[in-house]
Amino acid sequence: MTDAPAADAQPSRRVSRRALLGGAAAGAGVVAGAAAAGAAISSATHPAADNPGDRVVPFRGGRQAGIVTAVQDRLHFASFDVITTSRAELVDLLRRWTLAAERMTRGLETVDGGAVGHGELLPPPDTGEALGLSPAALTLTIGFGPGLFGPSAAAPGQADRFGLAAHRPAALTDLPIFAKDAIEPSRSYGDICVQACADDPQVAVHAIRNLARMGFGVVSVRWSQLGFGRTSSTTRGQATPRNMFGFKDGTRNLTADQTDRLDKHVWVGAEDNPAAAQWLTGGSYLVARRIRMDIEPWDRASLLEQEQIIGRTKGEGAPLGQSKEFDDPDFLITSRGTPVIDKTAHVRLSHPDNLDGVQLLRRGYNFTDGSDGFGHLDAGLFFLAYCRDAHKQFVPMQRALAAHDAMMEYITHTGTALYACPPGLASGEWWGQRLFES
Repeated sequence: MTDAPAADAQPSRRVSRRALLGGAAAGAGVVAGAAAAGAAISSATHPAADNPGDRVVPFRGGRQAGIVTAVQDRLHFASFDVITTSRAELVDLLRRWTLAAERMTRGLETVDGGAVGHGELLPPPDTGEALGLSPAALTLTIGFGPGLFGPSAAAPGQADRFGLAAHRPAALTDLPIFAKDAIEPSRSYGDICVQACADDPQVAVHAIRNLARMGFGVVSVRWSQLGFGRTSSTTRGQATPRNMFGFKDGTRNLTADQTDRLDKHVWVGAEDNPAAAQWLTGGSYLVARRIRMDIEPWDRASLLEQEQIIGRTKGEGAPLGQSKEFDDPDFLITSRGTPVIDKTAHVRLSHPDNLDGVQLLRRGYNFTDGSDGFGHLDAGLFFLAYCRDAHKQFVPMQRALAAHDAMMEYITHTGTALYACPPGLASGEWWGQRLFES
């Protein structure tokens, strides 16, 4: 929930699942023919501008999709524990995941005819709930946690199961516990993460569900999180969204066109790691934090108190003392000797000027996971942020917020994780190939 301020391949033309599949009841051969014809017709007559939510985001490129890609409306995030001890089995799964992921981002089943075309007596290799749905700008982004390389917070005594210890990136160490954290291990950590973002929740859920199904016996889901209503923008064309407290969130987020800032704050450089960890060069670190908001107490606070805690107006989103959302906060303005933006205001504490210039690329989501059994909403912000080094960027920021931010009275961090997300894939490359072949 910081105010701190960020290139994937651009979306291609629209390709609908219905056109590609040619109808759910078709056999495998009919499906293949319909797919080719449907794709040709779609690309010729239905450009992405007709319905931006139906666009295909290219799966391969210099950067992984889902980082600076324009933030989609929905999220299904999953963290997996690797339960096999076989390096070959894990590599085989990553290969199969890559093929399935690329197909799903194009609006296809995990395999050709997967939902209904593989016989009545076999479990379908695709679960089928996305049949007839568009690609919905689906992106799938993978990251690797500390536990894949040896001991971690989740398993302190764990051995180097896959011979990867020498290839651990320098900054891939578990995040510390901050003041006022209430971290739940069942909502934290993990060996591998997959972030599925889409403009249709069923498309995102279908993607994670099928990757988890394919991973049976090799990985297991450690925890997952559904998200709705993005809480950040990564392009200038997206309006600033609002969080569950009703305030605009991520006003000063980095954007995809700020390539110089992305190089400085988001993308891992060759100089950041030893030779054995160069597989991460061009990639990024992903910080995931589940932040529960105390909705009911917040809703009883006055508008004046809410705005003083945030440091912005609730309507326009302007810094207190200013009139427009994107006006620069002026922390020197006082009223009768008192700072207009309080010294404990979220905006002041999270501003780059007060954090030695630290910036992050955020792409978090709101969540509501029902109630807690006491009639209180289990709701809040699923904070996702990409950075070049979480321990130099996120950690100092969160320490300042945890110690002084007035908003800490109304929020609790209940989940935490850090992952190393490799760069994008070249033609024919599979997820993690540079790591496992380095």
